Amino acid sequence: MIRWRKGEVVRIRREWPGAVELDVSVPEGECRALAYPPLVGRPEPGDEVLLNTTALAMGLGTGGYAMVVAVPNRLPQDPDGPGHLVKARYTPLQATVLGADEQDSPHHARLREADSLDGMPVVVADLHSALAPILCGLYEARQGTRVAYVMLDGGALPVWFSMSAARLREIGWLAGVVTVGQSFGGDVEAVTAHTGLLAARHVLEADVAIVTQGPGNLGTGTRWGFSGVSAGEAVNAAGVLLGRPVAALRVSEGDLRERHYGVSHHSLTAYGRVALTPAEVPVPELAGEFGERVRDQAELLAVRHRLVSVPVDGLHEALRASPVRLSTMGRGLEEDLAYFLASAAAGRLAASMLP
Repeated sequence: MIRWRKGEVVRIRREWPGAVELDVSVPEGECRALAYPPLVGRPEPGDEVLLNTTALAMGLGTGGYAMVVAVPNRLPQDPDGPGHLVKARYTPLQATVLGADEQDSPHHARLREADSLDGMPVVVADLHSALAPILCGLYEARQGTRVAYVMLDGGALPVWFSMSAARLREIGWLAGVVTVGQSFGGDVEAVTAHTGLLAARHVLEADVAIVTQGPGNLGTGTRWGFSGVSAGEAVNAAGVLLGRPVAALRVSEGDLRERHYGVSHHSLTAYGRVALTPAEVPVPELAGEFGERVRDQAELLAVRHRLVSVPVDGLHEALRASPVRLSTMGRGLEEDLAYFLASAAAGRLAASMLP
């Protein structure tokens, strides 16, 4: 289940908030490794490190790092301060965090009886790679909107893994990140998607929330065995809490697999079968036969949801100006433009729903 190695840090490659990328010498040679200083301390060249090399050995694209489990000869200081929520529970790296909704939190009184999002638009997407293009579409239409990112636990658990989330937070495109379920490391921690959305509204005072899983989704090629099922559950949470869910379609012209070409079966299953609450479904106005295919496939969702045709004029330019590199499943902006346009269209629709 786990491949273990001991190694020695050779050099620090780069770092961003919450994460340090390293070159580490192991018996097989050098490998690329990732450490989360809030969990294990900050490794330095010459340090011995204990690694989990499972993802590296499997050749995973998103998670192809050896993960630093410990710096045994230089352990970090014990944590201090409040915090009783345990995340990554009963794993070797379980961590305590201060939840916005727990009794010791300064926000507990505000969230204790909170029960409404006050009509806040909540954009839900399958993949983490949709986060930046949704923001591109939103800000192209409405500069100055206050946006919170609610990260589900279907992908990476530490939000620190996401360079894009760190950058978007740094430049002010995100007012904050809320990590929910077993995910952790956000500006605000919450127990469930429901309290995460409430925290986005009432703690971060967001005008719009975007909900996706972290980087590194999981799929099995079956109808139900994919982590994006949580997108349908997030639509339900937004609706129950009197928000206005926007169900962003996962669209691809670059992925030639039948189940993902056009509108992915992930969207059709999550929104068509799992989401019981009606949502606004932005359908991008794409050209040609491919655009017709997308519109025809989206019609399957009209039984429960309201389909909204969204023009994509100007969105390509907005995506080109993205402050972070756009990539999905190894494909860049021009390699799968339809994917990014569909995500940006969801942002544009959310902007139009604001007062």
